[in-house]
Amino acid sequence: MSNAIEIEAKALVTKKDYQHLLSLFKDYHSYTQTNYYVDTPDLNLRKEGIALRIREKDGVYEMTLKTPLSQGLLEKNCSWNPKMFEDFKERAIFPEGDIKRFLTMLDFDVDNLRIRTSLQTTRVDIPYAGGKLSIDENHYSNLVDYEIELEYNNLKDAERHLVALLEENKCDYVLSHKTKVTRALDAYQALKDKN
Repeated sequence: MSNAIEIEAKALVTKKDYQHLLSLFKDYHSYTQTNYYVDTPDLNLRKEGIALRIREKDGVYEMTLKTPLSQGLLEKNCSWNPKMFEDFKERAIFPEGDIKRFLTMLDFDVDNLRIRTSLQTTRVDIPYAGGKLSIDENHYSNLVDYEIELEYNNLKDAERHLVALLEENKCDYVLSHKTKVTRALDAYQALKDKN
């Protein structure tokens, strides 16, 4: 298992501005990944500000647990093989390891955890201003949004560089503090409430 601290600024943009930004970085290639978001039926992890996801990219699976820090998120990552993913998805068998121990230590019953929703992202990553810029098209719960992220070593400079890029290119944007997991689970909950 690996640990990391994630600090990133995010902005939602229009499809037109997303396409314009992509055209600026056309030498970089896109890839697709799917995030499966895991929680209890009552979304108890979310209520505590914790996010748990399984990311699939090119047939490789990684589980990530994100817990809030004063600036950014602490990430705990562990690799899963396809069988572990299928066992969890189909039979709710949560694999042994540090993430299971951590959740149990926080009094979460891992037997109640299930995949609640998923979000598919087509992404382009670009080294930018000493950080990593990601240009994303996200699909979830019959919705599509366009997000620009700048991962950096501190939030203030990440926002400053991101805003400068967006304003230089005359993009309409909204700085967003809602993560992908929050947007996906909000949409999941709205669909669930509707039915």
